Amino acid sequence: QVQVVESGGGLVQAGGSLRLSCAASGSGISSNNMGWYRQAPGKERELVAGFFSGGSTNYADSVKGRFTISRGNAKNTVYLQMNSLKPEDTAVYYCTVQRGWSTYWGQGTQVTVSS
Repeated sequence: QVQVVESGGGLVQAGGSLRLSCAASGSGISSNNMGWYRQAPGKERELVAGFFSGGSTNYADSVKGRFTISRGNAKNTVYLQMNSLKPEDTAVYYCTVQRGWSTYWGQGTQVTVSS
């Protein structure tokens, strides 16, 4: 069993900041294989930021320089620090975990940016 839980979403004005948290549990998982996706109304889910098995980090072009993904002190914990938020960042944000060839998703946390 793999469980993924996100938290930290909310309402913020443009230019503000939020930090999302994700905690995962289950055998055979690692923070080296975790990341963040988001989905806005009427749009498909897109990768925001993630760690990959080889140790590399990837960011969407739209968030690079504003968002930072990091590992927590606890095992299988990651954060997404979001700065200089824009209205177009409004979406449901999902934490994901890769185990083997399977992807596990959290339930999502809503981020709304007003302007």
